[in-house]
Amino acid sequence: MKIVVLKFGGSSVGSIKKIQNISKIIIGYLKKKYKVIVVSSAMSGETNKLANLTKKISKNFPASEYDSILATGEQVSCSLIAGCLIDKGYKARSWSAWQIPILTSGNYSHSRIVKINKKNILKFLKIGGIPIITGFQGINSENRVATIGRGGSDASAIMLAKFFKAEKCVIYTDVDGVYTTDPNITTNAKKIKTISYEEMLEMASLGAKVMQPHSIQDARLNRIDIEVKSSFKNIAGSTITKRKNILTKNIIRGVSFTKNDTKFTLVGVKDRPGVAASIFEPLYKNAINVDMVVQNISSYKKETDLTFTIKHEDLNKTEKLIKKNKNISFKKIIIDDKVSKVSIIGVGMITTPGVTFRMFSALAKKNINILVISTSEIKISVLVDRKNLKKAVDVLHKEFKLDY
Repeated sequence: MKIVVLKFGGSSVGSIKKIQNISKIIIGYLKKKYKVIVVSSAMSGETNKLANLTKKISKNFPASEYDSILATGEQVSCSLIAGCLIDKGYKARSWSAWQIPILTSGNYSHSRIVKINKKNILKFLKIGGIPIITGFQGINSENRVATIGRGGSDASAIMLAKFFKAEKCVIYTDVDGVYTTDPNITTNAKKIKTISYEEMLEMASLGAKVMQPHSIQDARLNRIDIEVKSSFKNIAGSTITKRKNILTKNIIRGVSFTKNDTKFTLVGVKDRPGVAASIFEPLYKNAINVDMVVQNISSYKKETDLTFTIKHEDLNKTEKLIKKNKNISFKKIIIDDKVSKVSIIGVGMITTPGVTFRMFSALAKKNINILVISTSEIKISVLVDRKNLKKAVDVLHKEFKLDY
């Protein structure tokens, strides 16, 4: 059985007209003799509306009920897609994840798919049916609906492709592929035809919004190639695949950035073994993601200044946790919420010397000061003043010849 999994994002199903449009895409694959499994997100904006309703009820809305209400958004879009296909004479039906079932583990709002029961879906495919499956959700060991987190419909599609051994997994969105950087920032951004899992994972985690990082990690672990295409333009997209499938001369494949960073500096921290763990433990327990970390040791080695970055939305919570932490001692906190992170990504830097120099030199020529530096095997990230964000992206995009 030749199976394709098609996932449609919220922007692709955001109106009746758009749903009618994607039905034509689905029918196109049927005409190519594919058995089609469709995964849909909620209509654009619907998940936020549902989340806001819970806030009006309670500041401490139960996590299980939160997931239960958010999961209804996908049910609506799936039913509309199924109804549209039925109206055109095709056999289709919507499936909520619990009806299949799709089994998850982990906490509410952050679950992961561990198993998919294939029996009923396979039976439906064999009789020519088109299953329209709710993304972003499954059921947990307590038989409750559990969601996978924002962007979780991508993960649903990838895991369905894994369990059903699909020939293709195509993510349809409002962009026509993966670009070297955000075209809204740099007009010379170019579409990348093929990109490795590792590069895409770094780009997504560093600000590129095409896909969620954990979805790419699932694809990488299961060696599932992903096509990213536009549901509005019938043109070639981008393929996310393993490194050995990629032929390119570019050392750097893309420039990513984030706008909503905040920098914390704890000045005069009493230096002792375990002090960093004491600082970050409360943040970890409150699900605050710490990104870039720099520690400076004083000349007499009794005090240290420790700098780290978080997302802006966690600023107030982080400040409160730091101030009430009895396990650490410091002189003062300096907070800068007008910073942005800019990163260059590429597997080519593993074997190419001089990339760091070129990056820092290019920024220096434009008088852009670097506040914090973070590196991995295939990326270099720097923190800069937010006012310099566009200038930094433009100069790095040009320095590494991504314009051409």
